[in-house]
Amino acid sequence: MHHSIETSNPQNHVATRFMQSQNVSRTISSIELRDMVNEARSQAGEPKVRNDQFIIRVQDELGDELGECKTIAHPQSRVDMASYDLTLDQCMLVGMRESKAVRRSVLQKLKELEGPRVIATLPDFSNPAAARAWAEQFELQQAANQALIEAAPKIAFVERYVDSTGLKGFRQTAKLLKANESRFREFLIDKKIMYRMGGEWQAYQSHIDAGRFEVRAGTTDGGHAFNQSKFTPKGVTWVAGLWAQYKLQEVA
Repeated sequence: MHHSIETSNPQNHVATRFMQSQNVSRTISSIELRDMVNEARSQAGEPKVRNDQFIIRVQDELGDELGECKTIAHPQSRVDMASYDLTLDQCMLVGMRESKAVRRSVLQKLKELEGPRVIATLPDFSNPAAARAWAEQFELQQAANQALIEAAPKIAFVERYVDSTGLKGFRQTAKLLKANESRFREFLIDKKIMYRMGGEWQAYQSHIDAGRFEVRAGTTDGGHAFNQSKFTPKGVTWVAGLWAQYKLQEVA
C-alpha cells in the first residue's frame, strides 16, 4: 500500500530548514527531494513518483554511499515514510535521472538552497583573514554549482547517445565523456567501479548486479578466451553523473 502525498510548496520548508542550519553539513531528506521532483514533474505534465519508487531510484543511484534508511513523518501529511538523508551533491546525482525539463527545475532549486546556508554561517568580518577565506570558499562553491548546472545538458546528450548505441568499453566511455584516460582509470579504481585483471578491465560484481555493466566473452587471435566488462547505457549515464561530481570536487 502506498500513500499519495500532495504538497503546496515543499521548497519553502526545505529552505527554512537550511536557514536554521549553523554547520557545514548540507543535507535534506529523500522525501523533500521527492517533493521537489514531483512538483517539477507536475509542471512538466509528468506523473508523480511514489515514495517507494523514489527510494528504489535513490538506492540504485547512490548504493554504498547511502547512510541509514530511516522512517520519518512526512513534513506535511505526517505519514510515516522511508527516507535517507542526502547531501546536495547526492541530490543532484539523483536529479540527473529525470527528464530534461524536470532535471533543470530540480537542479535550479537545489542551487538556490545554497544561498541561505551561506548567510547563516557568515564570518567575523572584523577579521580580514577569516573574511578572505569565506569569500574564496563562497566563490568556489558558486562556481561548482554553476558548473553542475552546465553539466546537465552534457549528461542528457550521454543519455541519448548510449540509448541508441548500446554497450561501451572503457576507452569508448572515456572518449564519450571527454575524459583523460589515465585520470578516468584512476577514478574508476578509486571509486571501486572497475579493476584490472589479466590485462582486462573488470567491473565489481555489485555494479554488474545493478545493471551498469555486462560481461562479454571473447577470444583473441591466438585462441585465448577472455571476459570483458562493458558499460550498459544505464551504466554510462550513471558514471557520467559520478564523473561530473568528481570534476566539481576537484574545483572546490
